[in-house]
Amino acid sequence: MPRYLSLVRIDENSTPAEGPSEELMRKMGELIEEITKAGVMLDTAGLTPTAQGTRVHWEGGRISVTDGPFTESKEVVGGYALMQCKDKAEALEWTKRFLQVHEEFWTVTCEVREIAEG
Repeated sequence: MPRYLSLVRIDENSTPAEGPSEELMRKMGELIEEITKAGVMLDTAGLTPTAQGTRVHWEGGRISVTDGPFTESKEVVGGYALMQCKDKAEALEWTKRFLQVHEEFWTVTCEVREIAEG
């Protein structure tokens, strides 16, 4: 059965300073429980803000290291979900449900990609 990685992209400038609401966390917990019981969710997590991240870049045979925050980024990867689904349509359906858990003021984009096997 194919595996899919959903990269959760967020605009750090539009997220609430106090973090996700209790209502969002409750709904997210219920969805994660449902998707786990369905045997779809393999792993999921949110990531710390880019201010705590570091980029390691390779170009022209040289490595450069830059600590966050990364001011040139509008959207950043804020989390991920690793799912095992029967097909891409199922992965997209679970991803849509994930997005719909958020309140309307959130701006969140998920990039769903099948993991190349073999």
